Amino acid sequence: MNYKMKKLFLTIALFFSFCLTFSSLSAESSFSASGNFSVESSDSILSGPVLTDPNLDFYSDYPSDILARTLVSRMTDAEKLSQILMFGWAGLEPPELLFQWVGDVGLGSVKVFGWNTEDIKLVAKSITNLQKSALSRRFKIPLFVATDQEGGWIRHVKGDTLMTPGNMAIGASGYPADAWYSAYYISREIRALGINMNFAPPVDIFTNQDSTIIGTRSFGTQAEKVGILGEAWASGSQAAGVIPTAKHFPGHGATEFDSHVKLPIINIDYKTFKERELLPFNYLIKSKVPAIMSGHLAFPKIDPTGAPASLSKYFLTELLRKELGFEGLIITDDMMMNGDTLYAGSLSKAFKMAIEAGNDIIISSKMAFMEDAHWVNNLALMRSSPDFKARVEESAVRVVKAKLDYFRSSVAAPLFPDPETLDKYIPDPEGKKFFLEQACRSITPVKTSLIPLSEEKAGRILLVGGLPKFFEEGKKRFPQSKDFKFTYEIGPNETEWVCDNLPSFAKDFDTIIICVHNERTARIAQSLHSLNKNMVILSIMTPAFGTSLTWAGDILAGYSYSDYTMQALFGALAGEFQMRGVLP
Repeated sequence: MNYKMKKLFLTIALFFSFCLTFSSLSAESSFSASGNFSVESSDSILSGPVLTDPNLDFYSDYPSDILARTLVSRMTDAEKLSQILMFGWAGLEPPELLFQWVGDVGLGSVKVFGWNTEDIKLVAKSITNLQKSALSRRFKIPLFVATDQEGGWIRHVKGDTLMTPGNMAIGASGYPADAWYSAYYISREIRALGINMNFAPPVDIFTNQDSTIIGTRSFGTQAEKVGILGEAWASGSQAAGVIPTAKHFPGHGATEFDSHVKLPIINIDYKTFKERELLPFNYLIKSKVPAIMSGHLAFPKIDPTGAPASLSKYFLTELLRKELGFEGLIITDDMMMNGDTLYAGSLSKAFKMAIEAGNDIIISSKMAFMEDAHWVNNLALMRSSPDFKARVEESAVRVVKAKLDYFRSSVAAPLFPDPETLDKYIPDPEGKKFFLEQACRSITPVKTSLIPLSEEKAGRILLVGGLPKFFEEGKKRFPQSKDFKFTYEIGPNETEWVCDNLPSFAKDFDTIIICVHNERTARIAQSLHSLNKNMVILSIMTPAFGTSLTWAGDILAGYSYSDYTMQALFGALAGEFQMRGVLP
């Protein structure tokens, strides 16, 4: 079945379960103001009238477009600029400085990072306090609260949230329904915490298979497949009440370099760029995805200036807005990355270029101080440059309108989440069952000779790996097996020691089951080649490391280190279900 047919079946199967949700998210089209209101024209921000009501705020009963324009027209320059900023914070609880940004200046958005989230009740409490601070201001504009909860190994909200099989596992099963429900259950968990925006799905194509920065975050190597699965993922997120964000525009998949460290330069021609990189984003744009994240990625054959897309007016304004017709929010990747700052020359200039390029929300994982140049200089520029000020106003209107549309919907995340009720939602009780089933659908038989494997067939079994769940699941099926353990995040010295000592330990066994997840664990597996034993490779994470060991008799690919993936891999090895996954 091709992916277009699968998409059709998904639409039919899921129509009645979420069509009402989608209609509620289209708040602007169904919203009508009660009573009469008067307007006056304004040329200083997006074209259109503004209201004359002197007492209005975010919760006034007017259409979202005109209310957004009016609110922004009444803001100070500092309020306008801060409305398009998003700050993270270090530590478990927000510091006083963040409350000053929110309550005193009018910061528009905050981001929850992985270092804030071990105690999810504290996360809920922090979000409640920040929203109360935002609503204490004169316009009562709530915050966008964002995180990165892609599934798989990108899981910023921790605690008891589900560790899912991830996007490449979805690509291996190939079913849009798996993408939709993965996003739905992930989003229900973070929504319970008051998080209303998720920087997912990534629709980067797995073109460069040496890449570890994208790797299993991708749905796969086929552009159309990535687009269809990404579209389904975004739909599931919206149905659960969380704003999805397609990333990393215009595509991070063709480079092995990490934009946190340096600016990746991707030298592809326009034909390849249009038919490969842009295709998934076109799927999302046509389905009205509400947000897209711009990446710190240079395509010099597309934009000869060599600017990263996040700082390029061509990529964001000319291409994304005008040519592709995207109408939602454009959000930068974290500005504290070398991919943008090294090109711009300073953080202050990078912020300026990001705004001028067409971004609507500028993210900084590090909270600014009030005297920092990227705040002071750009605020001063608003006062000296009418064009720059108009660009800030345009984004501020777009942000406020997006908030009005979202918070007026019936599925919006709670502003004040109750920490005492989280146990009902996290971990998601329906999600637990779904993700095990989804992991089973993803398991890919790369090579099979012993399956189904029993202790009688295998003889003496040695389990080799670094994850507790690997050994736990192995012991369930093969209770007489022995263990050889190493650190999951294994370093070079430990790798050398294991390669030197494992072969002599393993020579007394008949079957060796080893978990491979990176270059070093592949080296460890390779050290056993000369033993001429039954070798079973359980490949997790990027499949190339395990699938390259073609001399092994059995290779199964699972794509993540989640508990669900480990259960599914050993279940498949024991013949408990038929494997149908394909290498994505």
